[in-house]
Amino acid sequence: MAIKQRILTGVVALPLLILFIFYASISLFQIFICGVTLVALWEFYSMSLPAERSPERNLAVAGGALPGILLTLQVSFWWQASLVFLVLFFATVFLFRYRDLNRVVGELALLLFGFLYVPLLLGHLALLRELAFGRQWIFLVLLIIMAGDSAAYFSGVSLGRRKLYPAISPNKSIEGAIGGLAGSLGGALLARFWFFPELTLADCFLLGIGLGAFGQVGDLFESMLKRSFGVKDSGAIIPGHGGLLDRLDSLLFAFPVAYYYALFRF
Repeated sequence: MAIKQRILTGVVALPLLILFIFYASISLFQIFICGVTLVALWEFYSMSLPAERSPERNLAVAGGALPGILLTLQVSFWWQASLVFLVLFFATVFLFRYRDLNRVVGELALLLFGFLYVPLLLGHLALLRELAFGRQWIFLVLLIIMAGDSAAYFSGVSLGRRKLYPAISPNKSIEGAIGGLAGSLGGALLARFWFFPELTLADCFLLGIGLGAFGQVGDLFESMLKRSFGVKDSGAIIPGHGGLLDRLDSLLFAFPVAYYYALFRF
């Protein structure tokens, strides 16, 4: 039933996402990214911070949109200033609302880490959209990650024997990870011949393997977070898929890498 629900959600959501990326203006796309940032931050803080920290959590979700907005506008000075302001502000808040001295530093560290994990990494999606061939770059990343995920799943189910990292994700196998990299490379090659002819074969190899590897690391990293917080999914906003962070985990690590590759290579 869960697999059917995942497929149904993908069949409905994926075409809508493709149409939005293709037709949305840059401004509308930035607004979309800010909305996604708010939801993802809410999921992260719901997992990581205790219920009694709900006032700080609410403030952090609202504040977390600020560096994301400034990052998408490419206002580097004010983006840096916003991060400094958030660090100073929440350090002061936790100083006077410490509650438990044995936990306060850990809670503050998790809150500040949320700004780096979601707004900073996800903001590169909006930056990628503003580059030359911005839409193609976004579709390329999505295709590489989705092809890698699908190949990893099917190769892991059919060939998986050796565990990849059982302490973090017991169902993943080395064979599945290798199959995932092959799928990511195939996705990059498909993109070159389908909609992104400006890529060379060397680009396809580097991006397919590189983004595929970073995507798998991002997936494992979020699994580590969920295990440390004692939750199965980051949320339940997407039927059959869990939370928004559960769908973004690989992309959060892939978008910044793609952005800097595109920035220095093209």
